[in-house]
Amino acid sequence: MPNVLLVYPKFPLSYWGFQFAMDFVGRKAFMPPLGLVTVAGMFPRESYTLRVVDMNVETLSDTHLAWADVVMTSTMIVQKESLYDVVRRCNKKGIPLVAGGPHPTSYYKDIKQELGTHHRIDHYLFGEVETTFPGFLDDLARGDAREVYDEPTRPDGKVLKPDIGLTPLPRYELLDLEAY
Repeated sequence: MPNVLLVYPKFPLSYWGFQFAMDFVGRKAFMPPLGLVTVAGMFPRESYTLRVVDMNVETLSDTHLAWADVVMTSTMIVQKESLYDVVRRCNKKGIPLVAGGPHPTSYYKDIKQELGTHHRIDHYLFGEVETTFPGFLDDLARGDAREVYDEPTRPDGKVLKPDIGLTPLPRYELLDLEAY
């Protein structure tokens, strides 16, 4: 059973992190990584072992990375520097890396340019993961996953959006909910 590490990169000190307010409410982070635990719900439970590391709650350790067969991330633009640190660490250890979320979806070309030729993200899932993940997971299991998985479009070019009523429940049990 492959080990999948779902990593949520750290927010820098900013408006988006609410770091100074967390001490007042006795929490470590203001929101759980909903996208990642939703993706976790899309994995067949009998085929994969999953762990979540929210870098806003705990440090991503070498032990976490040694456990992982693949690392998946979801990032917003403000988290890009932390994402790039995760990329460098995964590349150094030879761990395949999958990136999704608003930042990779909107800035794919910039990310590739900023990472240069020495670092890489192996697979990108653009847009709503409900539409791209099943095909990606099938391809990954066969060993022929592509670099980019984009949302399907209608003949008129408009993006097909998923029926969120069909989205599986997030795997909240993978988180320490007291941290949020």
